[in-house]
Amino acid sequence: MATVAVGVDVVDVVRFTLALQRRPRMIDRLFTQREREDTAERPERLAARFAAKEAVLKTLGSGLGDASFQSIEVQRQKSGAPMIVLHDEAVGLARSRGITELHVSLSHTAATATAFVIGTSDVPRAS
Repeated sequence: MATVAVGVDVVDVVRFTLALQRRPRMIDRLFTQREREDTAERPERLAARFAAKEAVLKTLGSGLGDASFQSIEVQRQKSGAPMIVLHDEAVGLARSRGITELHVSLSHTAATATAFVIGTSDVPRAS
């Protein structure tokens, strides 16, 4: 397995919470129903998932608008560990970079949420 790319993002939880309060419909645009249920819509957990989506976009070498936030989903494994599931246009972005798997780590406090993503390929890279 070869590392193809990495991405990291940090979100200010207070600012993120204020943005959601000012624009209540934003939560529907950013998160899937499953993500909303998994987080119980707790702001620090949503902020960590938003940071993950941003970190995934960086890992995929793309910017905002290349894939919808709904096409990047943070799910929980049975163990409780987070994992990234791509849908729609995000799948195509990953394929174009040769990324076959995304590994994610999330962390948050009441003030800050952080996500780190590593994109790997099961195809050996040419030297």
